[in-house]
This record gives sequence, structure tokens and C-alpha cells, in this order.
Amino acid sequence: MNKKTLSSIFLVITSIALFTGGSSANSLKLDVKEHVLKNGLKLLMLEKHDVPIVCLRVNYKVGSVDERPGITGVSHLFEHMMFKGTKIFGTKDYTAEKPLLDKEDDLVTKLSNERDKGESADKKRIESLEKELEEVRKKLRELVVKDEVFSLYLRHGASGLNAATSTDGTYYFCDLPANKLELWAFIESDRMKNLVLREFYSERDVVMEERRLRTENSPMGLLVEQLNAVTFIAHPYRWPTIGWRSDVQNITKTDTEEYFKRYYAPNNAVIIIVGDFNPDETVKLVEKYFGDIPSQPAPPKVKTVEPEQRGERRVEIEFESNPFIAISYHIPAIGHPDLYALDILSSLLSDGRTSRLYKSLIEEKRIAVMAHAYNDISKYPDAFTFIAVPRAPHTVAEIESAFYEEVEKIKKSPPSDWEVQKIKNQLEADFIRDLNSASGLANEIGEFEVLSDWRYINTFMDKLSQVTAEDVVRVANKYLAKNNRTVAMLVKKENNQKIKETKETNSAKKPALAH
Repeated sequence: MNKKTLSSIFLVITSIALFTGGSSANSLKLDVKEHVLKNGLKLLMLEKHDVPIVCLRVNYKVGSVDERPGITGVSHLFEHMMFKGTKIFGTKDYTAEKPLLDKEDDLVTKLSNERDKGESADKKRIESLEKELEEVRKKLRELVVKDEVFSLYLRHGASGLNAATSTDGTYYFCDLPANKLELWAFIESDRMKNLVLREFYSERDVVMEERRLRTENSPMGLLVEQLNAVTFIAHPYRWPTIGWRSDVQNITKTDTEEYFKRYYAPNNAVIIIVGDFNPDETVKLVEKYFGDIPSQPAPPKVKTVEPEQRGERRVEIEFESNPFIAISYHIPAIGHPDLYALDILSSLLSDGRTSRLYKSLIEEKRIAVMAHAYNDISKYPDAFTFIAVPRAPHTVAEIESAFYEEVEKIKKSPPSDWEVQKIKNQLEADFIRDLNSASGLANEIGEFEVLSDWRYINTFMDKLSQVTAEDVVRVANKYLAKNNRTVAMLVKKENNQKIKETKETNSAKKPALAH
């Protein structure tokens, strides 16, 4: 999550007096009501009666940071599986389907074991198993009711149906007419306690295709993946949310079921409801449908701490596209006071046409077509990142040098008070303009509850208002240092080869040293 997402949350605080009725934008607070069930499920409620809708979120405090080598990508894969139905949704006859699902798993295991033998594998046995597996899958397809959960919601007026996976959490979105709240409770509680991993293997292939399109064949996706893998050498933020290719290919249904049981428990989840509803009645409704779901032992916390970086790291990626450059710096986790000054710093560098990077790299020097800086606000220490694309025929080396020049200017000379205040005003304008909706409020309340605590929202504007120009200089010097940075460059293979050949030629021309 970057600064724009964070700042936008305060729109309704300034525009709707129903929260607490204060007169100052910085003094108003979201009036969120909390209720925790005996099984640990947390319910966060915010009334907003201007339109007869309810914006509903079920968020799980699990993301790619909770994975391990061998099952990276399982959080994202599981997000897909949550829409495949339950024992009553998505099937014509679960009693007939269950033995076929078990048979499919058994055949997949046997096939995998035989193929693992390599050259000594029995080809006839593989052919026989493949034929039998296809017959089982044909029968399964006849029993599946495709996208029944989606269809049911849509028939009852739902909008915004979606899900997302991040490093720190997994999020499920649904906006419904206010009189359909009980339908939602019935469906979502059933997904939490009776999920069926049907179409698992075909959906795993879908995720593989998604990875190919968004990462392996995307210059930006590939660049960011490699940047993170080098920026973090120990912490699990180093692996991609979508997972490494070999892990996604080999994740088993057993791995996924164990993951579901451990992390998709009510005591690791939070429900957010914003809109036109009665809190007391809603508590009873949630207790009725979710109260009997058993809690699980608290999931393990991430214990690995990223060691201090002790020198610049560089990585070069060859790819058939225009060049890109990305530079990252380690920064603290959510809750650290320096993050507010880093918000101002990222805006100072790249928010809008008057920002430092836009004016210098894009308008004056005309060496870039895109230059953007942002800081990630995460559960664990993350990164402040700069990404740019050079304007032909300029190079990533020119971009890198120009970026450092702008950073050094800030380090040596603080921005004016007027400039800092302008950025604060822009942040206010952004949230007033961009988030006048129950849906946006539900998203952000749920997001911050996953990261730390939804109350972070109520203190952000006050903390931001206290940032001074000197604070901006201080964090620039503290974090944007050479020994704390990682540089990733995406270059064309042919260009890289020419550079290598030129270096080798020049080296050969140098006279040998006398002994």
C-alpha cells in the first residue's frame, strides 16, 4: 500500500459529521463499533445510512509473508479456490462428487510419482493413468455448477465482487442491498467452514498462466519480482505473492488443505460491515452463522528479521523490452513515526507535475517517460521504491544518476515550508475527492486491521500534520543511503551483449603488466 491509498481513507472523516461531529478535519474519528465472537472472529461495523447498501469484507490475516519455500503462491491460489464452492454451492450432488474428487487426487499422486522416475518411468502406466484421470475429470465436470457463488450474489444485486492477495493479507469484497445481509452471512459462513477444493488442478493451471502474463512476460512484473528477491535476503517479503513457478506447479491439494485449516480460521479473520444496517441485529446475525465455526491454534508468526543491509546490491535482468530501472531502500514497518515523513518525501519526489522528479527528469532533462517513488506500508519492515523508464535514446544509467542528484538536493537543503504544506493539502484534497463511499471505507478499515489496527486511520492525519521540512531531510539521509539501497535494471539482451563485448575488446587492447 502506498501513500495515496493511506491518505485517501480520510475523505468521510472530513465530509460526514455523523462519525463524531467534530469541527476539525484532524479531530474527527471513525466511529467503528467492535464485537468479538467466542471463536475469535472480529466484527468491525460502521453505520452509514445515506444509501440502502452494505459493503461487506471478510479479511484473513494471512498472505505470502506466511508461506514457506515449496508452497509460495498458495495464498493467491487459495484466493481462487474460495470461489469454487462448498458442499452445497458449486455442485449438483456432493455425495456423488466426493469419491470422484478423492479418486482424482489418488490418480494425480500416482502419475506424479511415476513421472518423477524420469527415464525409467513406465510410459504405458503413465498413459493408462492419464486416460483414467481424464475419465474421472469428465464425470466431475458433469457435477460442477460453474461460478455458482458469483451467480447467486449477482442475482441478488451484488456489485464489487472480488478478492485480492497481498504480502500481508487476503481480502474478499462484496457490496449488497441492505436487505440481503443474511444471504451474505449464510454464503460466507459456509465458505469458511465447508469449502471444497474442486477444480483444484485446473485452477492451478490458471494461476500459472496468470504468472506467465503478469510476471514472466511483463517487464515491470519481472523487474519488481527480481528487485524484491535481492532487496530481501532473509525475510519472506523476498518471494512474489503469486509464487515461484516451480512451487505453483507442484503445490498439492494436501498442502492447500493444511494451509486452509491453519490460517482460514475465525480467530485469524475479521469481518467489516459499512453501510445501512442495525449493529445490534447484525451482531446477532453474525453470531448465528459464524459462531459455531471452531477456532484453531494461533497461526505461527513470522520470526525472521531482515538483517541490516551493509552495502549496495545490484541486479541486471535481460528482457526483450525497453529498459527499466528500480531502486529500493529498506524502511520500517507500519506504526513507525518515520513513515509519515517518508509519505511527504515520496510525494515531494513524484506526486504530480510539480514534483521534483517530474520537473527534472521528464520536463527539463527529458530523459524519462515515467518516474515514480512510493513507500510501502506493511506489517513488517518494507521498502521505499523508485521506478523509472528512460526516454530513448537515454539510458538507465542517466536516470539513476539524475535520481541521486534529486535525492542529494533534498538531503542538503530542506524543502520550503510552503512546499511541505502544499503536499499536505494535496493529501487532504485526494481523500476528499477519491473516497466518498462506504465501499472505500470498508476496504481501508479492513486493510489497516490486517496490517496492525484499524485505529491507525484515526491518527494518521494528525501525525502527518506534525511532519516538518527538517523531518523530510532527516529521513532522506537516514534511509536513502547507498549502503541501504538495491538497484535493479532491466536491459535488452542484445544491448547487454554488445556492452560485454566492448568491455572485453577494450580489456584486450590494454598492455600486459610487467612482472
